[in-house]
Amino acid sequence: MRGKTAGLIALGGALAAPGQVQALESVHVGVMAHNICVTDCKNAGKEQGPNVEIQANWGSLDFLSWAGSPHPYAVVSINASSDTSFGGVGLEWSFPVSEHWSIEPGFGYVIHDGETNLPYASGTPEAAAFTENHVLLGSRDLFRTSLGITRDFDGPWEAQVFFSHLSHGQILGNGRNQGMDQLGVRFGYRFGG
Repeated sequence: MRGKTAGLIALGGALAAPGQVQALESVHVGVMAHNICVTDCKNAGKEQGPNVEIQANWGSLDFLSWAGSPHPYAVVSINASSDTSFGGVGLEWSFPVSEHWSIEPGFGYVIHDGETNLPYASGTPEAAAFTENHVLLGSRDLFRTSLGITRDFDGPWEAQVFFSHLSHGQILGNGRNQGMDQLGVRFGYRFGG
């Protein structure tokens, strides 16, 4: 975990390096249906929801122009039922498909407060009861892949249908890899828009 924390600090330092700091571009606030069946249906419905999500996006960094000029973001997603909440950072792209519509895929890294592994011996009644109500994410830190379909309105406002998937993909952790999907609606405000 120490190495991963150092990696996050290094990423933050690179983003804050002189000449790299960009202005806050937009803020999105929304309500997400938590742990539903989209891509990972086996464990869907084990946790309650919804999650209230806040995401801030900054202007694209010059050194990322080779990657299609993604926008750095920071996100916090808080579960209203005291189940899995998370926070993290990542990159998000925006691809216009018409005058008012765009598709916004993203990729990031989050740390969560949910369950990672079974705290009881497998096969016991306690273990069965625990797995009925908890997703076992296998690692404290996870990847976050996302996709937004965004409608821009006149002025600074926009709305989006937003999907995200959390998983360690056997890269950040090993063993259990029960993922988690969220889907919801977020409203955005673009600064200077």
